[in-house]
Amino acid sequence: MKSLKSCARQVPKGDFVSSETISVIIPVYNSEKSLPLLVDRLVSVMSSLCKTFEVILVNDGSNDGSWGTIVSLSARFPWLRGINLMRNFGQHNAILCGIRLAKYTLIVTMDDDLQNPPEEIPRMLARLEEGHDVVYGTPQAQQQGLWRNLASTVTKMALQSFMGAKNARQVSTFRVFRTELREAFRQYEGSFVSLDVLLTWGTTKFSSVPVRQEPRTLGQSNYSFSRLLMLAVNMMTGFSILPLQVASFLGFACTIFGLCILIYVLATFFVYGSAVPGFAFLASIIAIFSGAQLLALGIIGEYLARMHFRTLGMPTCVIRKQIGAEQEILMTRPISKHRE
Repeated sequence: MKSLKSCARQVPKGDFVSSETISVIIPVYNSEKSLPLLVDRLVSVMSSLCKTFEVILVNDGSNDGSWGTIVSLSARFPWLRGINLMRNFGQHNAILCGIRLAKYTLIVTMDDDLQNPPEEIPRMLARLEEGHDVVYGTPQAQQQGLWRNLASTVTKMALQSFMGAKNARQVSTFRVFRTELREAFRQYEGSFVSLDVLLTWGTTKFSSVPVRQEPRTLGQSNYSFSRLLMLAVNMMTGFSILPLQVASFLGFACTIFGLCILIYVLATFFVYGSAVPGFAFLASIIAIFSGAQLLALGIIGEYLARMHFRTLGMPTCVIRKQIGAEQEILMTRPISKHRE
C-alpha cells in the first residue's frame, strides 16, 4: 500500500499534519443518537489532519435505527462507508471486518459512544511516526464502576502473556496502527476475535499516549462484568496455552502433595503403630484431588471446544449490505509548505 505524501491544506504552525492516508473504523451498536455528533467531530479533525481519508461505520446488528442513520450520513459525506452485518458478531469481529475492507495506509479504531475524543487522534498519529507500529490512546482515568474496572483488569492480565505487562496495561479500543499489520492475520478465520492479540502476531512495537476519556452521555455500555470476564477466558483459551500449563503445574503440585501425604501416613503407621485417624482428613484429600482433576478436565474441554468451533468453519462475520464510497475521494486543498 503506497503512502500519499503531503496532505494538502494550510495549517497553523505547530499543528500536526499526517503524510499518510487514513481509514477510521467504528463498530456501531445501538448508537443512532451519537453517530451524527461523532461524524461531525471527525469531519473537523480529519479534514485538517490529512488529504485522503475514509470513515467506515460497521453496524453490528443494532436493534435501533443505527443503520438508517449510517445511510443518511453516507449520503452527506462521500468519504463515509457503511457496512451492515447480518447479525451481532461482537465488537472485535466488526472491527476486523472494517480492517479487511480498509483502503488506506493507517487505521484508527474507536468507539461509537463519544467517549474516545476524535481530537486526540493527531497526538496518537504523531507518536506512531516516532517508529511504532501500534499506538493506544490510554484513558487518563477510568470512569467506570468497580466491577467493570475489575473485569477490565482481568482482561488485561490475560493479555500480558502476549504483550508484556506494560503494554497490556495500556490497551484500549482507541488505537492507531499501520494497515500492513493485517497481513499477519489475513488467513485467520476463527469465530472468536481478539484484535489486540492478532496485532501481536505482526509486531512488537507498541506504544501509547494518555488521552482524555469523555463521560458517556448517550446510551449505556454493552460490556458487563460477566462479558468482560468471558472475554478474558476466551482470550486465554483461544490464543494461548497458558491454562494448559497451569493445569500441568497443578497436576504436578497435587502429585507432590500426594507423595507427602503418603510419607506422612506411612511414618505415622511405623512410628505410632496406627493409621491416621479422622474422616475429615480423608475427605479433604479426596476433595483436593477431585477438584484438581475436574479443573484440568475443564481446561482441556475449553480447548476441545475451540477446536470444534474452528472445524465448523464459522465466519468472523457476514455482510448484509455495503454502502458509500467505492473509489478514493481526495479532499482537495492548496498544498501546504509546512510538510512534504
